[in-house]
Amino acid sequence: MKQYNQIKTKYPDALLLFRVGDFYETFGEDAIKASKILGIVLTKRNNGSANAIELAGFPHHSLESYLPKLVRAGQRVAVCDQLEDPKMTKTIVKRGVTEIVTPGVAYNDQVLNSKSNNFLAAVYFGKNQFGVAFLDVSTGEFLIAEGQQDYIHKLLQSFKPCEVLYPKQKTSDLKETFGTSFHLFKLEDWVFSSDFTNEILNKHFSTQSLKGFGIENMSDGIIAAGAALHYLAETQNERTGHVNKIQRIESGNHVWLDRFTIRNLELVHSPHENGVTLIDIIDRTQTAMGGRLLKRWTLLPLIDKKQIDRRLNIVDHLRSNEVILERLRFHLSQLCDLERVISKVAVARVNPKELITLKNTLLQTQQIQTLLETSEHKPLQELALKLLSMDSTVAVLKSQLLEDPAISIAKGAVMAHGIHEELDELRTLSANGKQYLDELEKREADRTGITSLKIAFNNVFGYYIEVRNTHKDKVPEEWIRKQTLVNAERYITEELKVYETKILSAEGRIAELETNLYNQLIVKLQEDIIPIQQNAATLASIDCLASFAHVAKENNYNKPAIFEDNRLHILAGRHPVIEKQLGYDENYVPNDVELTPDDQQIIMISGPNMSGKSALLRQTALIVIMAQMGSFVPAEAAHIGLVDKIFTRVGASDNMSAGESTFMVEMNETSSILNNVTASSLVILDEIGRGTSTYDGISIAWAIAEYLHQHPQARCKTLFATHYHELNEMTNLFPRIKNYSIAVKEIGKKIIFLRKLIPGGSEHSFGIHVAKMAGMPKEVIQRAEIMLGELEKSHKPAEQAKIKNSVESAGMQLSIFQLDDPTLQNIKEELIKLDINSLTPVEALMKLNEIKRMVGGK
Repeated sequence: MKQYNQIKTKYPDALLLFRVGDFYETFGEDAIKASKILGIVLTKRNNGSANAIELAGFPHHSLESYLPKLVRAGQRVAVCDQLEDPKMTKTIVKRGVTEIVTPGVAYNDQVLNSKSNNFLAAVYFGKNQFGVAFLDVSTGEFLIAEGQQDYIHKLLQSFKPCEVLYPKQKTSDLKETFGTSFHLFKLEDWVFSSDFTNEILNKHFSTQSLKGFGIENMSDGIIAAGAALHYLAETQNERTGHVNKIQRIESGNHVWLDRFTIRNLELVHSPHENGVTLIDIIDRTQTAMGGRLLKRWTLLPLIDKKQIDRRLNIVDHLRSNEVILERLRFHLSQLCDLERVISKVAVARVNPKELITLKNTLLQTQQIQTLLETSEHKPLQELALKLLSMDSTVAVLKSQLLEDPAISIAKGAVMAHGIHEELDELRTLSANGKQYLDELEKREADRTGITSLKIAFNNVFGYYIEVRNTHKDKVPEEWIRKQTLVNAERYITEELKVYETKILSAEGRIAELETNLYNQLIVKLQEDIIPIQQNAATLASIDCLASFAHVAKENNYNKPAIFEDNRLHILAGRHPVIEKQLGYDENYVPNDVELTPDDQQIIMISGPNMSGKSALLRQTALIVIMAQMGSFVPAEAAHIGLVDKIFTRVGASDNMSAGESTFMVEMNETSSILNNVTASSLVILDEIGRGTSTYDGISIAWAIAEYLHQHPQARCKTLFATHYHELNEMTNLFPRIKNYSIAVKEIGKKIIFLRKLIPGGSEHSFGIHVAKMAGMPKEVIQRAEIMLGELEKSHKPAEQAKIKNSVESAGMQLSIFQLDDPTLQNIKEELIKLDINSLTPVEALMKLNEIKRMVGGK
């Protein structure tokens, strides 16, 4: 326990797995945590003192299954192993921490998700902005960015780091700014200093400055990146040769998708249990590295027409050449996770089986290169040129390793025959050992006449000859008795002892030689890290493009046309996710959408609940994102004017932990849109203003639509779904606002949703019909219908002239217009009926009091 406490003191923030014999043990608070997370038994032991201590452990061979559970629960785990053979010491075995695994620093395949990056993030609070770095030690990717709070928050939501580092003094600021949904770990404030982090980065990359990476002016980002590298060293991860470059994330190269849009469109994550996301539909990649890259492409669509067209042309060629596509996908399916295997080579944690998969992957890469070279399609040929020849590496692996090696040197033979003379001799000796013992046993039986004698081995005194008591009088004098059993005696001979020394030393020497040879092979392979990483990146891109082609063919997607204008025209567009969830007897109803900056900038969409308004809004945004990723789209045709930003305000949710209501969340998201929108943006608004009173909601929705139409910098393409039929009046006042609705067919009291977008606004929401479909009690439905009739009778639409005057006089100010409600209508009718000339003062006071009560007064 003294030894345990000394080691635990060095790693107070980690859960310490302490190797004792064949078990990993945890003590005290660590034991309580481990027992809860792993579901293992919690016990107590006294250890010779009055104070009992909690204890929980598991067999050492179960580490691979228990370690991932601890890490996924957000624990930092320090693995403390025995550093010497217990047989070789008479004192307490020397122990030490051999690995620290944290949520953001892991190489273990059971901890990692094959198609997701395992990013460690570091956030630095600069004077005027934030710096952030993302580092995946399992692949070697190192990214850096800096910007304002919204941008950094968006990146954190997009990259979903498994662990976030931050300065100790900024604990409350970080939680307030970016929330508490991440696994957080604070570092000492001195780590986030400019001099220290510049030094650590230059030392790591062996450079004099960071100009070569194009990040020399990103001072806040550099501090975050240096802190991340420092953390690797702190967690016993000094071998980081595979982290050989750092890339800046250029906000201007990609479509801006804020965190609300990423969430609302369910691009890669769904807030709903068993929810299906866009990535679930379009990801048909064959490799883990392709799957990871596709997620990044989804979250960072391109805005460069040339790059988008290049991707689209490759997808088009592959889709129309089925033989090439299927052969390419077959070869891709044979690849291992090249990025993560070569990262394990860099840190010398790769096993022999993984090296064989590396060799086979390099051979398949040659097949892919040949296939692309012979395709007669220039962009594919250019991709083939990016694949570097690894013939020498393949030759080394073929010559050095057995074709089917053991998973580790301790479990059997690994290195090939013929590469080391002494190793071959010792293997021959070891392999012939059984034959030698059989011959010795037969020879001694013949010599002594003891036909039943047996030669065997145990750990106590090695090889021995066992003779049953009925034959012990035949035992030669030179045999030495070592053990007496009930029915037999055990002996050793000089020849057996010589053989034992020889064979045991051979096994030890074989393990030593194989270990040395294997380590030399790893060092040799480390020279090829950079070219193999380059091949991995190219193969991941090829995999994504092949996935696009396969999905386009499978789901009947078509090639979009990309233009550098602000026009959006989608012909027969479909929602890529919803259409895949429909039953066999259902067909998705496609819709056309056209938005132009000159005559149809804003479309007001009205219509019943459940009619498909929200699906239409989302599918429009998803089609634009897919097109600018370089994918074909679910539409007959699409004219996509390049979009720089996509904003969505859909759905409703409280943020109670931050003390924000549904309406406050809605207003925050809408404010972000209005403050960042440009003329090239696409804005999707669904039911703005419904979180507050009807009149407030209508006023706010009107003012937002007016702002997007009138503001010179905000004339963006906008789809605006609403239940406020008063907004239908806007088309008469604003030339670029057009009314559309989702068609329905009324048959008696039944409603059929046609899900077709048609020109003209809708006067009804059919909410009572939806309530009926939901199983609302009949008496509630009947009462609602009566009240609806009364309200519709008393409701008077806003007078267009008043609205027009308000618009003209207010400019960009909020439009105020009079709306009547049933109470005001009743008061009006009472006043009209009054004969003022015959009313006495007392009757007038009584009538005034009655009106006061009608509006809630006392």
